[in-house]
Amino acid sequence: MAIPLTPSRFAHSLSFAPPSRAPLSMADTLPSADFNFDDLRQRMSAFTLRFDDFIAKGRKRVLEERNAFRANVAELEESHRSAAQQISSLQTASSTHATTLEKESAEKEDLESAISSLQSQRSSHLALRTELQASLSHSRARLTTLRAQQAEHQAALAAQARENAPELAFWERTLGLRVEGAGGEVLRFVFDGVGDGREECWFELNTGSEEFEVGATEPGVEAAEVRRVVEGANERKNLGGLLKGMRGLLGEACKG
Repeated sequence: MAIPLTPSRFAHSLSFAPPSRAPLSMADTLPSADFNFDDLRQRMSAFTLRFDDFIAKGRKRVLEERNAFRANVAELEESHRSAAQQISSLQTASSTHATTLEKESAEKEDLESAISSLQSQRSSHLALRTELQASLSHSRARLTTLRAQQAEHQAALAAQARENAPELAFWERTLGLRVEGAGGEVLRFVFDGVGDGREECWFELNTGSEEFEVGATEPGVEAAEVRRVVEGANERKNLGGLLKGMRGLLGEACKG
């Protein structure tokens, strides 16, 4: 530490030594100089005060700046912690958002796949609907044609029945037969008292065809003989011939 230079020390160092009894020299004969040490001491004292005040102010300013620096550092650290927390929160939110986007993307793909499948099914259904409508229209047209044909056939049968009714009544009386329904368009012609004590013999006739078609018989008759009688009746369009021929075959079958 530097030793302060005080006026008293400075003055003491510059003061002349007390006169001695030594003989006077040339220097002793020179006039004395006044260095104004009092003024110098005052100036030094004022400088010391100003310097001490400067040092005190400097220390105060340094302390204030240090405190402000520490406050700024603490504020920066707090801002850093807050920013770190915000970054962590944003990272979590970003991760959650990314997961949500992945789920939404997967759901979107599923929906697009489902929509594509539904559109494909719709196209198939529309094509099937068009096909079914065309088939339905064709079926309706076919049904209309069949109904017309059926009505025409029924009219023809009714006309034929009207024509055959008197003849059939005659043969019922003459041949001893009766006519029964056997289901659908099949008629059963039953003969009474046909040989060998058999009470009833019969054959079935399909009336749904334009030509005579003989089905089951009781008793059984040779198919070739039945075919011969049926073909002859169809050639002549003669119901009476069919009845007489089948009665004869059934009578022979009863005897045989």
